[in-house]
Amino acid sequence: MKKYDLFTIIKPNLDNEEADKVVARVEEIVKTLGGDVLECEKMGRKKLAFEVAGFGDGFVVNQVVTMPADKIVDLKRQLKLNDSVIRIMFTVKECA
Repeated sequence: MKKYDLFTIIKPNLDNEEADKVVARVEEIVKTLGGDVLECEKMGRKKLAFEVAGFGDGFVVNQVVTMPADKIVDLKRQLKLNDSVIRIMFTVKECA
């Protein structure tokens, strides 16, 4: 399994508890698809460089996950269906 950086921006109109529930839901989805969350860095509420889905800021979370490559499409689809997530970005984490 490869390592990936999963960068997620969550709607800013949620309070901290609701944002934590969204992060926990993302971790749950990763685990049900056969992956694992190695690291989770909650960066807090940040101002965005440009508006995303009508929001100028959002809760930013960066997670390092391992997943089978064939499940990435399923994970992206499930995250896009979550109304609280306004943007996601996947990158392959280079292993030295």
